[in-house]
Amino acid sequence: MIPESSHPARWWHPLEDGRIQCDLCPRDCRLHEGQRGACFVRKMETGRMILTTYGRSSGFCVDPIEKKPLNHFYPGTPVFSFGTAGCNLACKFCQNWDISKSRDMDRLMDQAGPEEIARAARHMGCKSVAYTYNDPVIFAEYALDTARACRAAGLMNVAVTAGYIHPEPRREFFAQMDAANVDLKGFTDDFYVKYCGARLQPVLDTLVYLVRETSVWVELTTLIIPTLNDSDDELKRLSDWVLQHLGPDVPLHFSAFHPDYKMRDLPAPPATTLRRARAIALAAGLHHVYLGNIHDAEGDTTYCPGCQAPLIVRDWYDIRTYHLSPDGHCPHCGHEIAGRFQAFDKAFGPRRIPVALGNTPAPGPS
Repeated sequence: MIPESSHPARWWHPLEDGRIQCDLCPRDCRLHEGQRGACFVRKMETGRMILTTYGRSSGFCVDPIEKKPLNHFYPGTPVFSFGTAGCNLACKFCQNWDISKSRDMDRLMDQAGPEEIARAARHMGCKSVAYTYNDPVIFAEYALDTARACRAAGLMNVAVTAGYIHPEPRREFFAQMDAANVDLKGFTDDFYVKYCGARLQPVLDTLVYLVRETSVWVELTTLIIPTLNDSDDELKRLSDWVLQHLGPDVPLHFSAFHPDYKMRDLPAPPATTLRRARAIALAAGLHHVYLGNIHDAEGDTTYCPGCQAPLIVRDWYDIRTYHLSPDGHCPHCGHEIAGRFQAFDKAFGPRRIPVALGNTPAPGPS
């Protein structure tokens, strides 16, 4: 058994009644001595706030970047991925609930400091490191220290997040990130309150901040849940908002829900529902709309907004053909494709390689 971490946490202040308030996310948890926040990993201990998961992970893997999902951030490259435990949302449909809702801290049996993670990612030939599996906002101190070590090692940083964070820590957190996939879980406040235990507006504020005030490359994911967030009206309003506030070039991924956690009574949506969502978003004027958790060649492929030529043809996470120039231009009409690109040689492919730090295996065959 690994002892619980007691790393000092940031973004909190004392209250007059002896409690402390967490200032990291809009939950504003107020804690008594020994009490944990809603995320379960931030705790009041001896009058201060600590992060109980610093240096402890639920596992390390090398994934294709498309799995995050990021389709316009150095396509075909491997990304070193890890997370911890806990979450500051309470989504009844959580697809990673065994990690994000874990209350068994002893499951975090993989230990690694920031520099060790950076070394392992470089050893494995990764382009970037992703803070994922659970929301990195709640382990921000660990994520930020690791992100700085990764940048020093020439690696890029990717956040996979719900974007539920206060403005002050948001500025510092995303200053160390190069890309983010943000979950936009629905497009009504009622949905967020009832099914996520959160509010919609802070997420929208994060998205606008990222796109308008930072250089972070941003893509969005909306999990399509039958009868809850899949109406034509909601999908149209979501797409119109993205177009108006973020612009047509921010990629939007519609991903298929599967019954899990506290929402096992609803079926997975049929492929026709996701294709309908994609058609609505494209008709609204978005240039890059993708489908996830279903097999759909058209919904996997990157098309040129100028001439509609297929530029990156994918099969799930596998790139079959790649026709972009190294600086991201269409070879047919010269249109610039929004994103971060480089000279393309050979894709990492759909593999997923578990990594045990301290016994890092050599990269497998391509």
